[in-house]
Amino acid sequence: MNAEANDLVAVLTHYGLENLPVTPLNVGLINRTFLVADGGGRYVLQKINPMFAPCIVEDIDAVTRHLESKGLLTPRLIRTVDGNLYAQTDEGCWRVYNFIRGKTREKIESPAVAGEAGMVLARFHKALLDLDYEFKHVRHGVHDTTRHMTGLRAALETGTTHPRYRQILPLAGAILDRHANLPELMKTPPRKVHGDPKISNILFDEKDHRGLCLVDFDTLSNMALPLELGDAFRSWCNPGGEDLEQTGFSLELFRAGLQGYAKEGGDFLLDGEWQSILPATYTIYIELAARFCADALNESFFGWNSEKFKSRSEHNEIRARGQYNAAMALQSVYSDAEKLIGEVFGR
Repeated sequence: MNAEANDLVAVLTHYGLENLPVTPLNVGLINRTFLVADGGGRYVLQKINPMFAPCIVEDIDAVTRHLESKGLLTPRLIRTVDGNLYAQTDEGCWRVYNFIRGKTREKIESPAVAGEAGMVLARFHKALLDLDYEFKHVRHGVHDTTRHMTGLRAALETGTTHPRYRQILPLAGAILDRHANLPELMKTPPRKVHGDPKISNILFDEKDHRGLCLVDFDTLSNMALPLELGDAFRSWCNPGGEDLEQTGFSLELFRAGLQGYAKEGGDFLLDGEWQSILPATYTIYIELAARFCADALNESFFGWNSEKFKSRSEHNEIRARGQYNAAMALQSVYSDAEKLIGEVFGR
């Protein structure tokens, strides 16, 4: 029996789930995830990536308990037999969630799905408006765009011997040029946010497109809401998904997502928040393009799909080009997108 198998046995014992069948789940890029199932129920077991401090489970527990108290469906952490929120083994920290049956998507196929995504995210934000809690796990510089550009420049300086350097250099230059002309974002107060509201972090009903809940709470933080919404729309409005170079920005999906969000959360958005959605979306496209481009040379951070791509560098280059091209697509319809925002939120 290998080390991981031994560790699985040890951690399941902490939860009183020993001797149950365990199946790897190929979801997410950060945490190792497994399905634990028996006749009495299903559980999601995760090995917490060392990049996260164990105290992150306290943040997740506080937020999901609050969501549940508001009547929202949400994953909840299962405590160990000793009452702890995670289990410590020789190989690391583990946690267990209840299993919620549903479907995840890598891209949005229709305006109806975009509308559902908007409603799920708005319900999440609205439910947390009165949560009085200080996050213990603090993420610094998440959307510090200048910092990410500095990281790209550093990768260019240290990566000159990379075999794909000459191929990546023109893209890096184009990203840095766009950063020099990014729109300025309005100052808005921080809100409690999910931190990574891409479409694959929203669970949908298996039988229809009804949005159920958000998943993956390792990115919880206090953040300006336009950055959260920009991160959502840059994902939702790209019909091609994140692993293609030829991407776009769908005004149809943008409208549906805006309307879904406004239906559930239009009453609490400040003027500066909805007015900043579009520049924030464009900014995050360029920011994420820079991060992927840097890792195309560093090959040290983002996970990659070895079945579709020859190397981590190739996968990250495609991701970077996809985000950059989506930003250019947004720029080409920017005035139309501004009109849509005014129609939905203007008051």
